[in-house]
Amino acid sequence: MGANVKCESEIKSCKVSKSIRILLVVILTSFLVLVRAFEDNLFYDPLLNFFKSDYKTAPLPEMDVFLLHVNTAFRFILNSVISLGIISLLFRNREVIKISLVLYAILFMILMIVFSLIIYTSEGTSSHFVLFYVRRFLIQPLFLLILLPAFYFHKYNSN
Repeated sequence: MGANVKCESEIKSCKVSKSIRILLVVILTSFLVLVRAFEDNLFYDPLLNFFKSDYKTAPLPEMDVFLLHVNTAFRFILNSVISLGIISLLFRNREVIKISLVLYAILFMILMIVFSLIIYTSEGTSSHFVLFYVRRFLIQPLFLLILLPAFYFHKYNSN
């Protein structure tokens, strides 16, 4: 048997053994878990503790809004790169990766705008329900959990 990895220009023609692909998916998934496990140390996010408390009646904490935006964007990009790696390994299809990349970019722009609007217009103890979920989509790889079943459904129903 030859080498486990042989690649040409197209992803579909890239020959990576199934066991290596599974191992790489497990490693990338572990990276997502590590990002979550060490979020307190890796990112500036005063909203982490805020949403662990009784946030429904409390005002937003004092925060460096610029630093919060930079760290939220960095975390989204980090999770997105790892998620795109997982999608790439599972589907090995350039079109799926392109669609995913476009969807991630659109999602990022929309959610960051909404996130900013909520942060800058939130007054007092107004409802933070929308902020909680917009922020959740930005800092956690939830989009991966939506895309994987959608691409599998499309893949097996188009054959």
